[in-house]
Amino acid sequence: MTLTREGIAYRVARDLPEGSYVNLGIGIPTLVPAFLPPDREIFIHSENGVLGVGPMAAPGAEDPDLVNATKEYITLLPGGSVFDHALSFTMIRGGHLTHAVIGAIEVTANGDLANWHVPGQKVPGVGGAMDLAFSVSNLFVAMTHVTNKGEPKIVIQRTCPLTAPHCVRRIFTDMAVIDVIPDGLVLREVAKGLSPSAVQAKTGAPLRVANDCRDMDIPNEFNGVKLAV
Repeated sequence: MTLTREGIAYRVARDLPEGSYVNLGIGIPTLVPAFLPPDREIFIHSENGVLGVGPMAAPGAEDPDLVNATKEYITLLPGGSVFDHALSFTMIRGGHLTHAVIGAIEVTANGDLANWHVPGQKVPGVGGAMDLAFSVSNLFVAMTHVTNKGEPKIVIQRTCPLTAPHCVRRIFTDMAVIDVIPDGLVLREVAKGLSPSAVQAKTGAPLRVANDCRDMDIPNEFNGVKLAV
């Protein structure tokens, strides 16, 4: 079994603590608000100028002034606020966010992040990722474990431009949850039905299996949304 994009977002949401202020990057991270635990107060920040992001807007209820970093229509929770881009980046660069969840093209064994590509490619430019990577202490990466060509995204040495060095703390993929520590990568959880060796086979850097490594505690569906396949 592997997780869907929504399944990855669900697993990330479980790790966001009470009272955290969290920036969500484009792609899989924007799915996280739909899966936040209802018993925790978590403040979602979007770098284009929103604090208090709620789930995606229902069809027919879209507000053209409320979009996330992926330009998708979102909702604003009670008490939420909107502001200009300059103030949004002041929040980021001033260290006022506790967590950031972003996508990646590559993550190295020592936590280097590469999440943009050269001009002319379909992947967008660096955007606000560099600011987040240098300013937020808890940087989570949410991505598929391999590329659409089956090549590992977790590698010993990156081939794409560097976003920031030694910044990634935890990696969430459709196959596993992996911590980045000074000694390398630690495999914490695997998708149900997968073995640590199966995850290692799809990983381009050595993994140390934690003594308490376990299956991910994720249902197959959540509110009618498929989380695993």
